[in-house]
Amino acid sequence: MPAPHIRHATPDDEDALGRLDRATWSTLHAVGPRPVQPYEPFFTPRSGPGDHLVAELDGRLVGYIRLGFPTPLATNAHVRQIRGLAVAGEARGRGVGRALLRAAVEEARRQGARRLSLRVLGHNTPARRLYESEGFVVEGVQPEEFRLDGAYVDDVLMGRRLTR
Repeated sequence: MPAPHIRHATPDDEDALGRLDRATWSTLHAVGPRPVQPYEPFFTPRSGPGDHLVAELDGRLVGYIRLGFPTPLATNAHVRQIRGLAVAGEARGRGVGRALLRAAVEEARRQGARRLSLRVLGHNTPARRLYESEGFVVEGVQPEEFRLDGAYVDDVLMGRRLTR
């Protein structure tokens, strides 16, 4: 099986990323409502192409990871946060999520970050296992932070150091 090719997103990826984001929407990981037409742009002033790494398999875009700052404060500018991760259904189990996560760690290091953090829903066991296998640890839990599909769901805060 070929390894996914990871690269920085470009403005030309807008449509493919929007389609991927809508196709992968699920209450397993999304806390907002299901997207409806007219669709919002994928790239926003807060999160543009430069904040995304994308994965390709056989020349087709099959995943992305979004990096950003957790706050606009200079006092935690040394931290990057994973603000989104999606993998197309047909590409799951092929190492795409892991490759994106590893590339995000390296990109955060390249940017001079000392820590990488993320938030994941408590019931998203596959994502939590992936993050834990890549060195992320639970740093906090906000119990019953969201109500999804009639059930209360914890918001789990995870992070890892990037300094060696």
